[in-house]
Amino acid sequence: MKLGLFQFSTDYSMRPDDLARAAEERGFESIFFPEHTHIPVSRKSPWPGGKDLPKDYWHTNDLFVALAMAAAVTKKIRLGTGICLVIERDPITTAKEVATIDSLSGGRVLFGVGGGWNAEEMENHGTRFQTRFKLMRERVMAMKAIWKDEEAEYHGELVNFDKIWSYPKPAQKPHPPVLIGGSSAAARRRAVAYGEGWMPIPGRGESIAAAVQDLRADAEKAGRDPRTIPVTVFGVRPDAKSIAEYREAGVERGLLPLPAATPDTVLPLLDGYAKLVS
Repeated sequence: MKLGLFQFSTDYSMRPDDLARAAEERGFESIFFPEHTHIPVSRKSPWPGGKDLPKDYWHTNDLFVALAMAAAVTKKIRLGTGICLVIERDPITTAKEVATIDSLSGGRVLFGVGGGWNAEEMENHGTRFQTRFKLMRERVMAMKAIWKDEEAEYHGELVNFDKIWSYPKPAQKPHPPVLIGGSSAAARRRAVAYGEGWMPIPGRGESIAAAVQDLRADAEKAGRDPRTIPVTVFGVRPDAKSIAEYREAGVERGLLPLPAATPDTVLPLLDGYAKLVS
């Protein structure tokens, strides 16, 4: 199983370029950053992770600026969005950002996407909570067309544009893998329908081992090779036993959590995690 890292890149944490360089030096396969453009002060939407929302959520650096900084100082480490809230983004602009980083980095982007949980946040972007997953699918499919086609067009219910030219194209062909975030059975079905991977968070539903088996069954029913939908797990416990269990379950990539903290806190954790990298 490949081991990567996950951190909220914030205005008070270790710089993304410094973190990426340190991670690559220690042999990690990937580094993932999340995004939130803002958090509404009303706080009406409950956070799925618990009662109190960590302040990291409203201090995040811009996702693609952070990844570009990481790409500029590294050569091999994969650059992940974990996750990109495509429901809050223009698909034509986002397609160009993803393609540009993938092109300039030599094909290292892992494009994780999700529908989000904060209804007020997405409403500020003009997105209706009830139709966010339909919008996510249409925006992802529109971006795939932009990445693949010289004259791209997309005509859906929520996303619609005639033929356009958009370059650069991604280095990865036909495009960077789209990893569908979410721990539910519905998220697995979305991964089968239009993803190149699935990204659950452990502890939010059935066991990962059972979920992987269900994913494979769903893929086979849909006529897809389950090997084309690898699993990336957020928040893997940093111990050899847990990692062995995930590997045995068929997880391709495990992401070890890092706090949004300064180098004096993060670097010792990296050194400890590095002992787990085979």
